[in-house]
Amino acid sequence: MTAAMTLPTAPRILVDADACPVKDEIYRVAWRTEVPVTIVSNSHLRVPDHPLVQRVVVSDGFDAADDWIAEAASPTAIVVTADILLADRAIKAGATVIAPNGKPFTQSSIGAAIATRAIMADLPAGGDQLGGPAPFGKADRSRFLSALDEAIGRMKRGR
Repeated sequence: MTAAMTLPTAPRILVDADACPVKDEIYRVAWRTEVPVTIVSNSHLRVPDHPLVQRVVVSDGFDAADDWIAEAASPTAIVVTADILLADRAIKAGATVIAPNGKPFTQSSIGAAIATRAIMADLPAGGDQLGGPAPFGKADRSRFLSALDEAIGRMKRGR
């Protein structure tokens, strides 16, 4: 084997689960691809009784789930989160990060996402009325499934 070749890695999925709308999709992909899933939440969530699914309930402290996921993140992890600051921490740990709508967070996109988050946080303080995020729909679910499949495939091939 040459130095340029890499061995396939065994991926795992870490889910920021408290408000995750795609948990059922994650379970189906995990079972099909035989990839373990860790559901991390501040409260007791129902998860399937399956050997590939692990539930971790952390304290209800501020960012406790994020801290657990950030500590567990690694180059073999696929982190599913909508939290931009957690995404940044996971990327710095080498993880692949996917939002529930299927959009990837990457080294090149995370800076702009953090800046946009800061701007959006400041706007309501100035009295501006903003709508919330667009409703989560079928296209988001489909995009997420494709992104998760692609990420697992890349890791299993060692890329």
